[in-house]
Amino acid sequence: MTACSFDQLVETDAKAPTLIEGLPGHGLVASITVEQIAQQLELEPYGGIRSEEVPPVLSFTDGLVHDTIRVKSGRPPGADHDVLTLHGDILLPEESHRPFSQCVLNDLADRIERGIFLAAAPAKTEEEHGKILGVATDEDIKAELLDAGIDLAEGDGLVGGITGALVDACYHQSVPAALLLVRADPYVPDPEAAQLVIDHALEPLVDFEVDTDELLEQAKQIQARKAQIAEQLQHADEGEKPDSASVAGMFQ
Repeated sequence: MTACSFDQLVETDAKAPTLIEGLPGHGLVASITVEQIAQQLELEPYGGIRSEEVPPVLSFTDGLVHDTIRVKSGRPPGADHDVLTLHGDILLPEESHRPFSQCVLNDLADRIERGIFLAAAPAKTEEEHGKILGVATDEDIKAELLDAGIDLAEGDGLVGGITGALVDACYHQSVPAALLLVRADPYVPDPEAAQLVIDHALEPLVDFEVDTDELLEQAKQIQARKAQIAEQLQHADEGEKPDSASVAGMFQ
Protein backbone atom coordinates (compact mmCIF):
# COMPACT_ATOMS: atom_id res chain seq x y z
CA MET A 1 0.00 0.00 0.00
CA THR A 2 1.26 3.46 -0.87
CA ALA A 3 2.65 5.43 2.09
CA CYS A 4 0.15 7.90 3.49
CA SER A 5 0.16 9.58 6.88
CA PHE A 6 -1.74 12.05 9.02
CA ASP A 7 0.48 14.56 10.76
CA GLN A 8 -1.27 16.02 13.79
CA LEU A 9 -0.21 19.60 14.44
CA VAL A 10 -1.86 20.30 17.79
CA GLU A 11 -3.47 18.45 20.67
CA THR A 12 -7.23 18.75 20.97
CA ASP A 13 -9.81 17.80 23.54
CA ALA A 14 -12.48 17.36 20.88
CA LYS A 15 -15.14 14.90 21.97
CA ALA A 16 -17.03 12.76 19.46
CA PRO A 17 -16.71 15.24 16.58
CA THR A 18 -18.44 15.05 13.22
CA LEU A 19 -16.07 14.92 10.23
CA ILE A 20 -17.30 16.93 7.21
CA GLU A 21 -15.46 16.18 3.97
CA GLY A 22 -14.77 18.87 1.40
CA LEU A 23 -12.28 17.54 -1.14
CA PRO A 24 -12.43 19.02 -4.66
CA GLY A 25 -14.97 17.48 -6.98
CA HIS A 26 -17.71 18.38 -9.45
CA GLY A 27 -18.66 22.06 -9.23
CA LEU A 28 -16.30 22.40 -6.26
CA VAL A 29 -19.45 22.08 -4.15
CA ALA A 30 -17.80 20.13 -1.32
CA SER A 31 -14.80 22.47 -1.23
CA ILE A 32 -16.94 25.61 -1.20
CA THR A 33 -19.15 24.12 1.52
CA VAL A 34 -16.40 23.21 3.99
CA GLU A 35 -14.47 26.43 3.39
CA GLN A 36 -17.60 28.37 4.27
CA ILE A 37 -18.12 26.25 7.39
CA ALA A 38 -14.49 26.58 8.51
CA GLN A 39 -14.53 30.33 7.95
CA GLN A 40 -17.84 30.91 9.69
CA LEU A 41 -16.97 28.72 12.68
CA GLU A 42 -13.36 29.97 12.85
CA LEU A 43 -11.99 26.44 12.89
CA GLU A 44 -8.28 26.00 13.63
CA PRO A 45 -5.64 23.83 11.88
CA TYR A 46 -5.55 20.34 13.37
CA GLY A 47 -3.30 18.36 11.01
CA GLY A 48 -2.33 17.51 7.45
CA ILE A 49 -2.39 14.38 5.29
CA ARG A 50 0.53 13.36 3.11
CA SER A 51 0.65 10.67 0.44
CA GLU A 52 3.26 9.65 -2.10
CA GLU A 53 0.51 9.56 -4.72
CA VAL A 54 -0.52 13.19 -4.16
CA PRO A 55 1.30 15.62 -6.52
CA PRO A 56 4.02 17.57 -4.68
CA VAL A 57 2.60 21.08 -4.85
CA LEU A 58 2.79 24.05 -2.52
CA SER A 59 -0.40 25.50 -1.02
CA PHE A 60 -0.56 28.88 0.64
CA THR A 61 -3.08 31.51 1.74
CA ASP A 62 -2.23 35.19 2.19
CA GLY A 63 1.47 34.43 1.87
CA LEU A 64 1.50 31.65 4.48
CA VAL A 65 2.15 28.01 3.55
CA HIS A 66 -0.25 25.30 4.73
CA ASP A 67 -0.88 21.62 3.97
CA THR A 68 -2.41 20.90 0.59
CA ILE A 69 -4.72 18.37 2.28
CA ARG A 70 -5.59 19.43 5.79
CA VAL A 71 -7.94 18.93 8.69
CA LYS A 72 -9.37 21.75 10.81
CA SER A 73 -11.17 21.46 14.13
CA GLY A 74 -13.27 23.42 16.60
CA ARG A 75 -16.53 23.61 18.48
CA PRO A 76 -19.28 25.81 17.02
CA PRO A 77 -20.75 28.39 19.42
CA GLY A 78 -23.53 26.84 21.48
CA ALA A 79 -22.96 23.36 20.02
CA ASP A 80 -22.60 20.17 22.05
CA HIS A 81 -20.22 18.48 19.64
CA ASP A 82 -16.97 19.38 17.89
CA VAL A 83 -16.40 19.50 14.14
CA LEU A 84 -13.53 18.33 11.96
CA THR A 85 -13.37 19.46 8.34
CA LEU A 86 -11.30 17.83 5.60
CA HIS A 87 -9.99 20.27 2.98
CA GLY A 88 -8.04 19.77 -0.25
CA ASP A 89 -6.59 22.11 -2.85
CA ILE A 90 -6.12 19.62 -5.70
CA LEU A 91 -7.93 16.72 -7.32
CA LEU A 92 -6.51 13.46 -6.00
CA PRO A 93 -5.32 10.95 -8.63
CA GLU A 94 -7.23 7.68 -8.76
CA GLU A 95 -4.29 5.61 -7.53
CA SER A 96 -4.31 7.58 -4.28
CA HIS A 97 -7.95 6.95 -3.39
CA ARG A 98 -7.59 3.62 -1.57
CA PRO A 99 -4.46 4.42 0.50
CA PHE A 100 -5.74 7.93 1.22
CA SER A 101 -9.14 6.75 2.45
CA GLN A 102 -7.53 4.05 4.59
CA CYS A 103 -5.16 6.64 6.05
CA VAL A 104 -8.03 8.98 6.94
CA LEU A 105 -9.99 6.19 8.62
CA ASN A 106 -7.00 4.60 10.36
CA ASP A 107 -5.85 7.89 11.87
CA LEU A 108 -9.20 9.62 12.45
CA ALA A 109 -11.81 6.89 12.87
CA ASP A 110 -11.28 6.58 16.62
CA ARG A 111 -11.61 10.37 16.98
CA ILE A 112 -14.91 10.91 15.18
CA GLU A 113 -18.49 9.97 15.99
CA ARG A 114 -19.70 10.10 12.39
CA GLY A 115 -18.80 11.41 8.94
CA ILE A 116 -20.72 13.59 6.49
CA PHE A 117 -19.48 13.38 2.92
CA LEU A 118 -20.42 15.54 -0.05
CA ALA A 119 -20.57 14.64 -3.73
CA ALA A 120 -21.98 16.51 -6.71
CA ALA A 121 -23.25 15.30 -10.05
CA PRO A 122 -24.16 17.34 -13.16
CA ALA A 123 -27.63 18.83 -13.15
CA LYS A 124 -29.25 17.99 -16.48
CA THR A 125 -32.02 20.59 -16.15
CA GLU A 126 -32.70 23.80 -14.21
CA GLU A 127 -35.37 21.97 -12.21
CA GLU A 128 -32.85 19.30 -11.21
CA HIS A 129 -30.26 21.82 -10.01
CA GLY A 130 -29.81 21.75 -6.23
CA LYS A 131 -31.68 18.49 -5.68
CA ILE A 132 -30.18 16.64 -2.71
CA LEU A 133 -30.34 12.92 -1.96
CA GLY A 134 -28.86 10.98 0.94
CA VAL A 135 -27.09 7.63 1.31
CA ALA A 136 -26.39 6.06 4.72
CA THR A 137 -23.92 3.45 5.92
CA ASP A 138 -26.31 2.12 8.58
CA GLU A 139 -29.91 2.24 9.75
CA ASP A 140 -29.26 4.91 12.41
CA ILE A 141 -27.80 7.34 9.85
CA LYS A 142 -30.65 6.48 7.49
CA ALA A 143 -33.11 7.51 10.22
CA GLU A 144 -31.17 10.76 10.79
CA LEU A 145 -31.40 11.60 7.09
CA LEU A 146 -35.13 10.96 7.03
CA ASP A 147 -35.68 12.95 10.23
CA ALA A 148 -33.76 15.85 8.61
CA GLY A 149 -36.15 15.79 5.64
CA ILE A 150 -33.52 14.48 3.22
CA ASP A 151 -34.80 12.08 0.57
CA LEU A 152 -32.89 8.82 0.21
CA ALA A 153 -31.38 7.83 -3.12
CA GLU A 154 -33.61 5.20 -4.72
CA GLY A 155 -32.56 2.12 -6.64
CA ASP A 156 -28.99 1.04 -7.32
CA GLY A 157 -26.09 3.41 -7.81
CA LEU A 158 -22.34 3.95 -7.70
CA VAL A 159 -20.28 6.85 -6.37
CA GLY A 160 -16.66 6.94 -7.49
CA GLY A 161 -13.73 9.21 -6.74
CA ILE A 162 -12.19 9.93 -3.38
CA THR A 163 -15.57 10.59 -1.76
CA GLY A 164 -16.87 7.18 -2.76
CA ALA A 165 -13.67 5.58 -1.46
CA LEU A 166 -13.96 7.39 1.88
CA VAL A 167 -17.60 6.40 2.43
CA ASP A 168 -16.80 2.81 1.46
CA ALA A 169 -13.97 2.80 3.99
CA CYS A 170 -16.36 4.12 6.66
CA TYR A 171 -18.83 1.37 5.84
CA HIS A 172 -16.24 -1.40 6.14
CA GLN A 173 -14.81 0.00 9.37
CA SER A 174 -18.26 0.53 10.92
CA VAL A 175 -17.92 4.32 11.12
CA PRO A 176 -21.41 5.88 10.80
CA ALA A 177 -21.48 8.10 7.72
CA ALA A 178 -23.91 9.99 5.52
CA LEU A 179 -23.30 10.84 1.88
CA LEU A 180 -25.11 13.89 0.52
CA LEU A 181 -25.50 13.88 -3.27
CA VAL A 182 -26.36 17.22 -4.89
CA ARG A 183 -27.04 18.14 -8.51
CA ALA A 184 -24.81 21.06 -9.51
CA ASP A 185 -23.83 23.21 -12.48
CA PRO A 186 -21.87 21.02 -14.92
CA TYR A 187 -19.57 23.80 -16.13
CA VAL A 188 -18.55 26.26 -13.39
CA PRO A 189 -18.03 26.41 -9.60
CA ASP A 190 -21.44 26.30 -7.96
CA PRO A 191 -21.73 28.23 -4.65
CA GLU A 192 -25.53 28.12 -4.96
CA ALA A 193 -25.48 24.32 -4.74
CA ALA A 194 -23.17 24.63 -1.71
CA GLN A 195 -25.62 27.06 -0.09
CA LEU A 196 -28.50 24.64 -0.68
CA VAL A 197 -26.52 21.75 0.83
CA ILE A 198 -25.72 23.78 3.95
CA ASP A 199 -29.22 25.19 4.45
CA HIS A 200 -31.28 22.11 3.57
CA ALA A 201 -29.08 19.13 4.43
CA LEU A 202 -26.09 19.90 6.65
CA GLU A 203 -27.76 22.22 9.16
CA PRO A 204 -30.62 19.75 9.82
CA LEU A 205 -27.98 17.07 10.57
CA VAL A 206 -25.80 19.12 12.94
CA ASP A 207 -26.39 21.39 15.93
CA PHE A 208 -24.98 24.62 14.51
CA GLU A 209 -25.88 27.18 11.85
CA VAL A 210 -23.81 28.67 9.03
CA ASP A 211 -24.53 32.01 7.34
CA THR A 212 -24.75 31.40 3.58
CA ASP A 213 -25.50 34.94 2.39
CA GLU A 214 -21.95 35.19 1.02
CA LEU A 215 -22.51 32.09 -1.12
CA LEU A 216 -25.72 33.53 -2.53
CA GLU A 217 -23.85 36.69 -3.51
CA GLN A 218 -21.12 34.63 -5.19
CA ALA A 219 -23.79 32.68 -7.07
CA LYS A 220 -25.36 35.91 -8.33
CA GLN A 221 -21.96 37.13 -9.55
CA ILE A 222 -21.31 33.89 -11.42
CA GLN A 223 -24.75 33.97 -13.02
CA ALA A 224 -24.16 37.58 -14.11
CA ARG A 225 -20.82 36.62 -15.67
CA LYS A 226 -22.41 33.65 -17.42
CA ALA A 227 -25.05 35.94 -18.91
CA GLN A 228 -22.37 38.41 -19.97
CA ILE A 229 -20.29 35.69 -21.62
CA ALA A 230 -23.36 34.27 -23.39
CA GLU A 231 -24.11 37.71 -24.78
CA GLN A 232 -20.50 38.16 -25.90
CA LEU A 233 -20.49 34.76 -27.59
CA GLN A 234 -23.65 35.69 -29.40
CA HIS A 235 -21.95 38.86 -30.60
CA ALA A 236 -18.92 36.79 -31.60
CA ASP A 237 -21.15 34.78 -33.90
CA GLU A 238 -22.00 38.11 -35.50
CA GLY A 239 -18.32 38.95 -36.01
CA GLU A 240 -17.37 40.62 -32.69
CA LYS A 241 -14.52 39.34 -30.48
CA PRO A 242 -15.53 38.20 -26.93
CA ASP A 243 -13.89 39.79 -23.87
CA SER A 244 -11.35 37.19 -22.70
CA ALA A 245 -10.97 38.92 -19.32
CA SER A 246 -14.62 38.24 -18.48
CA VAL A 247 -14.25 34.57 -19.37
CA ALA A 248 -11.12 34.21 -17.24
CA GLY A 249 -12.61 36.15 -14.32
CA MET A 250 -15.46 33.71 -13.97
CA PHE A 251 -13.07 30.95 -12.99
CA GLN A 252 -10.99 32.85 -10.44
